[in-house]
Amino acid sequence: MADHRSPVKVAVVQAAPVLFDRQSTVEKVCQLIHEASANDAQLVLLPEAFIPAYPRGLSFGMVVGSRTPEGRELWQKYWENAVDIPSPATEALSEVVRETGVYLAIGVIERDTQFSGGTLYCTLLYFGPDGDIIGKHRKLKPTGSERLIWGEGDGSTLTVLSTQLGNIGGLICWENYMPLARMSMYSKGVELYLAPTADERDTWQATMRHIACEGRCFVLGCNQFVTKDMYPDNLQGHPELIDLPEVMCRGGSVIISPLGEVIAGPLYDEEGILYAELDLNEIVRAKVDFDVVGHYARPDVFQLIVNEQAALPVKYNLHDSENV
Repeated sequence: MADHRSPVKVAVVQAAPVLFDRQSTVEKVCQLIHEASANDAQLVLLPEAFIPAYPRGLSFGMVVGSRTPEGRELWQKYWENAVDIPSPATEALSEVVRETGVYLAIGVIERDTQFSGGTLYCTLLYFGPDGDIIGKHRKLKPTGSERLIWGEGDGSTLTVLSTQLGNIGGLICWENYMPLARMSMYSKGVELYLAPTADERDTWQATMRHIACEGRCFVLGCNQFVTKDMYPDNLQGHPELIDLPEVMCRGGSVIISPLGEVIAGPLYDEEGILYAELDLNEIVRAKVDFDVVGHYARPDVFQLIVNEQAALPVKYNLHDSENV
């Protein structure tokens, strides 16, 4: 860590995707990045599952013991609009990142391309200012009914990136309630802690402030603002939404200091972008009395072991060519 560091301007984008439409959502993202860059943002964060949607209110025709044909059709549409890494969708994002020179972190539904291609992951995808994909994190534990539509990530993507702006990393939504996952982030020196979410509750604000105090880091909480009329009328499963409120997700994006003080937000009931100029020297000052992985740790009593090996379903033993 440098002895003295320049301020970093961040942008937390609260918006809705063009639900279940990857191409149109990518176009909207590009516009939002240009807007944030025009306001001098160096780091731009967008919400969980932004491309192509957080499918709030939809069951995909699944209950314990049965699935429906209509639910399978909805799943197919969701799958068809998910994001391969890399792909034309990520290249479009890379291009706008190169044009603007920002760091970008965005929630996508990632389509598995390594094995069957039939699994989706809730992923936080990172781009550097040269447009390269510099990292990703797959959600370790989808919550509740999310487990029906998303696979589980593993320890190989517990990502904290060393960048010119500082150490950037984070967890997705209710992963942030996993104390050991948070501890792994702190141990990697996270300074700009990203928390894209779908949680609009008031209690989420307490979580964001707690993490900032606990990790002595800046926390960027980012959520969507979504209304029922944003869902396509012809979407399979649309009748399930009839009795749900008009505002499906009210937002609550926020930026918190390393001492747990609210810098910007929380933003509710509208789309918008929160901006803040962050003095990373505050992190040093905040650690004089509390460093959760330093002088306030007790490794003689507590230790955390993290498995960062990729959990592959199939492994092949390689043989010498003369034995093949």
